[in-house]
Amino acid sequence: MRGSIVMLAASGAAMSAVLSTAVPAHADSPVVTIGQLEAEGFHVNVDRIGNAPLDQCTVTSVRNPQRVGQLLPYVGPGLGGDRILVPAVTSQTVSVSLNCQR
Repeated sequence: MRGSIVMLAASGAAMSAVLSTAVPAHADSPVVTIGQLEAEGFHVNVDRIGNAPLDQCTVTSVRNPQRVGQLLPYVGPGLGGDRILVPAVTSQTVSVSLNCQR
C-alpha cells in the first residue's frame, strides 16, 4: 500500500511536468504557427478579425494552452506484482488569434 501511495505521488509530479509546457512564440506567418502547434499534437482553435486571406494575416497571440491528462496503469515487462500508474496526455488545445484586416 505504501509503495502505491509513493508511486501515485511520483506520478502526480510527473503529470504536472507534462502539463506545464511552453507554447512556442508566435511567428508572423499564421500557417507556420498553426502548423507547428498541430505538429506538437495540439488541436488549434483560430480566432480572426477581418476577412483577408490567411497568408495576409498576422498572429496577434497564442494563448490558453490546455493539456488534459490522466494516470493510466502501466502494462509491460518488469512489474512483478506491483501496480504502477503513469501519466498520459489525452487531449491538447490552444487558441491562436489572427489579425486579417486589410
